[in-house]
Amino acid sequence: MNPKELHVMQALEKAGATEHLSDREKHLIGLAVTITCGCAYCTGARTQKALASGIPQESLTAATDLVAAVNAGVTVRTVLQGIEGNGGDGPGCSS
Repeated sequence: MNPKELHVMQALEKAGATEHLSDREKHLIGLAVTITCGCAYCTGARTQKALASGIPQESLTAATDLVAAVNAGVTVRTVLQGIEGNGGDGPGCSS
């Protein structure tokens, strides 16, 4: 596991430990993170846990659609910045 992934996992664990979020919110945030990270195994596991906790499939589908739309927007903006020549010198950039 690379250090970046460990940092994300630690942040997710910290968010999960808070009393300020409901269990439902924690499940949905965790699902959004695993979808964004692209881990099919973790996404499947989080989906099953969310369903077992009583979150309906329709809510998980809506959350998935929202995550996909947000990630698509980030992707489009990143491409446009690259085309405009505004990229290449940001953190983690390999250009």
